[in-house]
Amino acid sequence: MKKSIGILAGMGPRSTSPFLELVLDQCQIQYGAKYDIDYPSIIIYSLPTPFYLDRPIDHKIMKETIIKGIQHLESTGVSCIAMPCNSAHIYFDELKERISIPLLNIVEETMTRVGSNRKITIFATELTFNSELYQKGILNSGNQFIFKNDWQKKINIIIQMIKEKKEISEVDLYWDELIKDAIREDVEDIIIACTDLSVLKNKFKDEVNFIDSSHALAESLIKEYLK
Repeated sequence: MKKSIGILAGMGPRSTSPFLELVLDQCQIQYGAKYDIDYPSIIIYSLPTPFYLDRPIDHKIMKETIIKGIQHLESTGVSCIAMPCNSAHIYFDELKERISIPLLNIVEETMTRVGSNRKITIFATELTFNSELYQKGILNSGNQFIFKNDWQKKINIIIQMIKEKKEISEVDLYWDELIKDAIREDVEDIIIACTDLSVLKNKFKDEVNFIDSSHALAESLIKEYLK
């Protein structure tokens, strides 16, 4: 029987469709998918979670919501699960213990794409940033981590604007200012550690290197599927 893969998405809701496109692109890249029948069966669970940019997270409720989500996906018979949400990975160790199929780790997959002796920053939600999921990996791999305190406020604004589907010209104004400031600080690599931000990675790609966590996860998901 053909394997199926699971995606626990919806965190945030507008990141679901772009991530699916990345997964389908990887099917073409990795094994030359051409016809409809060539693609994997994919079960997508777009899960609304109690996440807010402007207030503290109730970690107990958030964690239990995500656990129910991955368990629901497992019950559909999928062979593995990808969770395209960096913030949810603060609970990763406990999540993987609650299911019996592989749960891919977006942080680990992203860090495999990081070199050494680089000046790196991360653009993420405040929850992901404060968890230091990425900072430890950056420093442990022989890189320099760069971040200015005022960047997080701009990142929060951009994420919220994307969630509210503001005009792209409004979003670009904040994004341009943020990227230019990072370049002035000699940042060489920017880890996009929020799936909502992936849609903006093509701007300034000739001036700074973007390492997109969504792309890393999609690539690894299809590699897992092909095993």
